[in-house]
Amino acid sequence: MALTGRVVEYIEHGKFICALVLDEEDRRLRLLNQNGREVKLPQARVLHQTARSVAAGSREAAQQLLQEVNQTRQELAATVNLEELWELASGEGEESFTPEFLAGLSFGAEVDEDQVAAFLRAVFEDRFFFKFREGRIVVYSPEVVGLMREKAALARAEELFWEDCIGAINDLRQHRQPPPGEGVTRCLKLLGDHYLFGGEAPDNGQAREIVKRAEIHGEEEIHQLLVTAGYWLPHENLGLLRHQVPVAFSAAALAEAAAWREPAAAELLAEGYRDFTDLPLLTIDGETTRDYDDALHIERQGQNFLVGIHIADVARYVPPGSALFEEARSRATTLYFPDDRVSMLPEVLSEGVCSLLLDQVRPVTSVMVQLTAQGEILEYTVRRAMVKVKRQLSYEFVDREMKNDEELRELSRLAGLLRERRVATGALMMPVPDVMVDIGEDGRISVRLLDSDSTGRLLVAEFMVLANTLFASYVADRQVPGLFRGQHEPHRRLFQGVQSDLFLNFRQRRFLQPAKITTRAQPHSCVGAMQYTTMTSPIRRFFDLVMQHQVTNMLRGKGARFEEHELEGFIAAIIRLQSRSNLVRRLRNRYWLLRYLEPRVGERMEALVIDRGPRRVNVVLTEILMEADLPLTSVGRAEVGEKVMVKVARVKPLEDLLRLEW
Repeated sequence: MALTGRVVEYIEHGKFICALVLDEEDRRLRLLNQNGREVKLPQARVLHQTARSVAAGSREAAQQLLQEVNQTRQELAATVNLEELWELASGEGEESFTPEFLAGLSFGAEVDEDQVAAFLRAVFEDRFFFKFREGRIVVYSPEVVGLMREKAALARAEELFWEDCIGAINDLRQHRQPPPGEGVTRCLKLLGDHYLFGGEAPDNGQAREIVKRAEIHGEEEIHQLLVTAGYWLPHENLGLLRHQVPVAFSAAALAEAAAWREPAAAELLAEGYRDFTDLPLLTIDGETTRDYDDALHIERQGQNFLVGIHIADVARYVPPGSALFEEARSRATTLYFPDDRVSMLPEVLSEGVCSLLLDQVRPVTSVMVQLTAQGEILEYTVRRAMVKVKRQLSYEFVDREMKNDEELRELSRLAGLLRERRVATGALMMPVPDVMVDIGEDGRISVRLLDSDSTGRLLVAEFMVLANTLFASYVADRQVPGLFRGQHEPHRRLFQGVQSDLFLNFRQRRFLQPAKITTRAQPHSCVGAMQYTTMTSPIRRFFDLVMQHQVTNMLRGKGARFEEHELEGFIAAIIRLQSRSNLVRRLRNRYWLLRYLEPRVGERMEALVIDRGPRRVNVVLTEILMEADLPLTSVGRAEVGEKVMVKVARVKPLEDLLRLEW
């Protein structure tokens, strides 16, 4: 077919181009297009041609004509409703039609060349409904149309995401808050996951693409962007996020917790609790404590003493199978940080109905121990009881008022005797000061060391050890499985009994055998007991809560609450989660200690040399009890146990980096 002189259309770079055929040879056309350019084109690329030649005159007139034709067809194409037309065509039962037929349905029975060409343009611009193939228009099935629409929607959403994401990052760099939206939220989450988990992050490939497109320079800038956006706080606890520690409670657990009300005395008596509300109970805790789970009382009985150790009955409120029990199992422990805490149980329980608050009736598990004046155990009983705390004291108050308070004096004296008896059976006492990080309202950080072996702390610690030893005996003597803590003899003993020397305590810890959790009792060398458990902190430890269930169920005459295989499952979870919790706690404490050291770069600090290897020297900074390494050089030849001065050379809290120099 001779095409010379005709107006044709083809597509170039996604756009329709009108052109006049100047010449043709071997199925190739020489064209003058609407832009005034001469091009050569294979005839197969022509999508539409006029039926007759046109008399265009000069090149300028031909270009003017082509532009007018293009404009007319573009305007006509905009009026074509392909979806409406598709609904008509798909109802015909045919797979394909001529362009002229469908153009006729769109514009009317009689159509001209411009209308047919306009229809073709509409088909190529909107590919949801029809496809041009070998001169005919193929009608897509409803299934194909649905898939194509879904794909297009996803593509458009992705395009909008990139616009929102890059725009948000640019706004944040200028310290402007980007407009809120799903794209911005998704972008920040991708960056946060990339920062936390690196290559292990879900969709990390897309996060890396964000970093590339937005030209983000390093992890530090990602952190700054997320803080500026308010996605993270300036001192966000990244360990919690990185190790996926649950923080929020499930709706079911919160509902269960909220359903509990203050226990009534008559209700507890009906449940079989003994009435101990007249006993002179006191609690001793830190000044900032809000969850009180243990209390003491002492009575003189002739030459002997009756000491009651009373533990909040958390098991009553957190039964196995409940959402609260599952929350406790998923956390294993309450986490305390310098700036915050993550509770094992909702506060309405931990600080409310479970907590041994002043003058409030509370159910407890009590171990009543009869002691001689020399601290020898004569007998003990375990009871479910209800109590009222008469005095709520702090460690500081006890240390200060010990001499003026007979109850405290006798408790302290007996605690000292109990410790002596434990030392005689091989107990190792390695008290290391507690490192307290205080963060002021102005953000200023201070660090202080508290004596972990002060009079008040020693008093409480010894009676808690006594209670835990007796709870372990109560279960073990009845041949019932439980959760027990044990520890073999140290690989090497550097001292016997109590040692206050910081160097020896740090060194001795390196020779300790790992502690074990078992379902049957075994000796615990450091405690100096033939059987040991922990049940004195059921508000804060899942281990203690499980053991309390086991004991209280036996006290009710119902035998063991958990079978051995269930306890073994708890042990596996406790070991795994305790390891995670210890790591998160250590990382958070180190973060704040590094923040404390940050402004002291260049200063010199005292350090105690703990160990040395062929290349490194391990020291502990005595001011904050933080361990670090230094290279072993000709300058740094300090001996183990020696105190030296070191320089704080570099500190990067977000990277957990501390570099010391001699």
